[in-house]
Amino acid sequence: MHYITTKTLDIKTISEIVLSKKTLALSEEVKANITDCRTFLEKKIAQHGGAIYGINTGFGSLCDVLIPDKDLEQLQTNLVMSHACGTGDEVPAPVVKLMLLLKVQSLSYGKSGVQLQTVQRLVDFYNNDILPVVYQQGSLGASGDLSPLAHLSLPLIGMGEVYYEGKKRLAVEVLRELKMEPVQLKSKEGLALLNGTQFMSAYGVWNIMQSQRLSNCADTIAAISLEAFDGRIEPFKKHLHTIRPHKGQMKTAEFISNILEGSQLISQPKKHVQDPYSFRCIPQVHGASKDAIDYATSVILTEINSVTDNPTIFPEEDEIISGGNFHGQPLALALDFLAIALAELGNISERRTYQLIAGLRGLPAFLVAKPGLNSGFMIPQYTAASIVSQNKQLCSPASIDSIVSSNGQEDHVSMGANAATKCYKVVENLQRILAIELMNATQALEFRRPLKSSPALEQIVDTYRKEVSFIYSDKVMYTEIEKSVSFVKSMKSEI
Repeated sequence: MHYITTKTLDIKTISEIVLSKKTLALSEEVKANITDCRTFLEKKIAQHGGAIYGINTGFGSLCDVLIPDKDLEQLQTNLVMSHACGTGDEVPAPVVKLMLLLKVQSLSYGKSGVQLQTVQRLVDFYNNDILPVVYQQGSLGASGDLSPLAHLSLPLIGMGEVYYEGKKRLAVEVLRELKMEPVQLKSKEGLALLNGTQFMSAYGVWNIMQSQRLSNCADTIAAISLEAFDGRIEPFKKHLHTIRPHKGQMKTAEFISNILEGSQLISQPKKHVQDPYSFRCIPQVHGASKDAIDYATSVILTEINSVTDNPTIFPEEDEIISGGNFHGQPLALALDFLAIALAELGNISERRTYQLIAGLRGLPAFLVAKPGLNSGFMIPQYTAASIVSQNKQLCSPASIDSIVSSNGQEDHVSMGANAATKCYKVVENLQRILAIELMNATQALEFRRPLKSSPALEQIVDTYRKEVSFIYSDKVMYTEIEKSVSFVKSMKSEI
């Protein structure tokens, strides 16, 4: 079990929660924070004679419309219903579960004015794998992720759909089956649930978790390619990188050097003086992507440990402030940057694949014994090139765009939600590109026998060969590519 506290969440903790399938529980500190804030808000509403945005007013450009006290609860229910305007593909289940976790974390600081039972119900959903149906399209990434979070919140009030025990069902049926009463939203609660960046943040966390893993996978696969291409070790020597000490560059060079320790192939005399950039510059290119991943991680960690709804309640200051912490600009820029960094890992990977099939350095053209009769690995490179090209198109930044909404009240938006979903697609594409490189690299390595690579790499290749066999002559390739993709998805973040 993981207790929700006000302590900082990090990627490692989230990974442990997710991978270990831990349940959540609210700490006593968090319960007190939530209860005290709600009590303060109710007293404030009773004492205050004027308008308080989102509590007794309309929303967006309707902020000057005062709502009678008798309609305050209906106002919040109407908000959730009217804002559930998502469309397109459904958000993947792991991301929805992260949305639930991050929404609970954001509400735990006691700045949002929600009821304790509302947060507890979100915890119940998480613990029972009741996953609201959320759609990928609909958020501008400012005023928070209004539409996706409305879909996340609908089941709380007995509306919308959920996935439960593998089936899509009406939320009201699942609540009835589990003897859960729909939450009766009180003043401010609908806005607290919908204003926030948990759609962008959840995608961001998932993208970071995969990016850190795939960055290390890319290093390992590149090392196998280097061996198969009969590459040189000199570009990975430590003293070369100490004179240009970018953190990621140095880390990559050290990793490659270590994983090649004991290799017969890397230590044999070379006829060529230099390797192409896609091999020689692995530390510089992979390293730059590592540094970008680190930057994006720092932004996303700040975000998930923040209060991002509006208005924000400060009982200790006796203030309710209408601000802009829901604006997704920090995430939009970071996610665009992350997508570019990951696309470059795919870009250089495809170039190594191309070099391996080009009939260079004693390798047969297209990595088969009888090219001509056999096309061999000709077309997997086409596939990789196609995916690389799509990644380039996906890397057009979302964060440079903005479209006015809500009658001009929301006149600048981040488009961070689009940045998040595009980045997700780049992550998925990168796995496929690396899987194709791994297919080519392990195939090419066999033409270097009887010489061996390092014990570490030979162990990886042996494990891979249990899933994907050496190809002697043409066969149906898409099934081999899918096996390779599955293998890459299973590779650990640290080899």
